[in-house]
Amino acid sequence: MSEGSTALLKKCGIGFTNGFGKLKSEAEDFPLEIYFLRDDDIPDYVADGVADIGIVGENVLAESPQPVKTIERLGFGRCRLALAVPKGFDYKSVTDVAGMRVATSYPRILRSFFESKSVSVDIHEISGSVEIAPSIGLADAVCDLVSSGSTLFSNGLREVETVMQSEAVMVARTGLDANLASILDRLLFRIRSVKAASQNKYILLNAPTEKAAEIARILPGMKSPTMMPLADEGWVSIHSVIGESDFWEVVDSLKRAGAEGILVLSIDQMIM
Repeated sequence: MSEGSTALLKKCGIGFTNGFGKLKSEAEDFPLEIYFLRDDDIPDYVADGVADIGIVGENVLAESPQPVKTIERLGFGRCRLALAVPKGFDYKSVTDVAGMRVATSYPRILRSFFESKSVSVDIHEISGSVEIAPSIGLADAVCDLVSSGSTLFSNGLREVETVMQSEAVMVARTGLDANLASILDRLLFRIRSVKAASQNKYILLNAPTEKAAEIARILPGMKSPTMMPLADEGWVSIHSVIGESDFWEVVDSLKRAGAEGILVLSIDQMIM
């Protein structure tokens, strides 16, 4: 989470130092003072007014709810809180774990999940190394954060239920004055520009003039593609922006339509 937050701010053009164990840093070119805190403490610091805004995982926010407002989903730090059982356990539905001992670092979230399913379990709250609980006889199942699932697999467990999805979010305390709200708006503008850029690609290609209209229909861009004549008569250069999610499908369609010399570039910021 710290690495993703630091990278996001720097992509926003906000320079700061955070090495040598520093817990506080002043931004060089933006009115921002940055605290480097444990994620569990961030909701409390924001709610208490020590910090005006914070970047934290949704799972942390859900486990220790505070009177703060989520103002932006940031798109990194994606993971899920999952229920996992030993590989040999014959699991068919959540009712199969009724009455069992489940180890977790997120008792509040897990309790709410089982209550919504009308299933009663014995929740054991532990911090760290949740995945080893079944192998040492502490629990029958676990509920832990999962990204790739490799840690569960290496400890003889398999994921059977998703309890919640999580990603990094920005939260703010209530009652920001006009000056702070203005600074926050400027920061959000930069963050949203970086997010928009990360979800799109800039594409340049050459095409025969008679194919330009067909290719334009494939490449609508933000409004419409930019077309410029090339030195070779009968050819145009076409520039546009395409979404990351459908990139390969669009490129395949372009090639079939006669596009050549396709060049794809990453975008640093995209101002909407």
